[in-house]
Amino acid sequence: MTPLVAAAVLLAAVTHAGWNALAHRIEDKLVGFTLIAGGGVLLGLAMAPFVALPSAGAWPYLLASAAVHVAYMMLLMRSFKLGDFGQAYPIARGSAPLVVTVLAAVFAHEVPDGWAASGVALSCAGLTGVALWGLRGRRPDWAAIGAALATGVAIAVYTVVDGLGVRASGTSLGYIAWLMTLQGVAIPAYALYRWRGGTLARLRPHAAVGFLGAALSVAAYGLVLWAQTRAALAPVAALRESSIIVGAAIGAVFFKERFGAPRIAAAGLLVVGIGLMLHAGAG
Repeated sequence: MTPLVAAAVLLAAVTHAGWNALAHRIEDKLVGFTLIAGGGVLLGLAMAPFVALPSAGAWPYLLASAAVHVAYMMLLMRSFKLGDFGQAYPIARGSAPLVVTVLAAVFAHEVPDGWAASGVALSCAGLTGVALWGLRGRRPDWAAIGAALATGVAIAVYTVVDGLGVRASGTSLGYIAWLMTLQGVAIPAYALYRWRGGTLARLRPHAAVGFLGAALSVAAYGLVLWAQTRAALAPVAALRESSIIVGAAIGAVFFKERFGAPRIAAAGLLVVGIGLMLHAGAG
């Protein structure tokens, strides 16, 4: 992983935490995710005429990824409904990189070397520390934790599917445009069915926040897809989840959730892990 790729993934982490926080801010989760998914469709359709069409070999990955992304968004909505942002977000994101490491080894034949594996492990330890700090002093809500862990599995699956798909597509911009278009239809369609004639009245008060979230979402994942064409999947996944630290900071500042010394220590582990992954890339 080169410094340029690392910088792109870190920028993606910040924008990703931002759109998740915007989604959490909208109290009615279906409203929030309808706006973000629908905005993604509009952005994807706007991009499509100006970017290359993905190669034929990428379309099975695109269709599979779209289906997994719909499941991911449903699980994420459930996680945000059941748990605090500072708890649900770290568990969902922090559980993904180790699963990605296993799936990438099996399906992409990417077995990390010692430095990269150590970096992924240390990063995951830091991310897990952030998640566990969110559970301090309270009885675990197993429904919320289960939904967040299921979200993490979905993240791992679509990460590997999209890593393989974008490499087969020949165009990361074309891949993100069509992925946003395909995956974004399901939740707005469900919302239209459920709300019938009251859809606009529900969406209008939150439209600006929702479309900002959509733009951040497309930018975040577009950067990740580009990085996946230039680095192994597991380190990219681990580095992307540094968004957890950003998410924890957002939770502390905007949602009045305590950050605390353990999260600072967890951030330190994450930084060391990033250094090891960059060392592996330089080697």
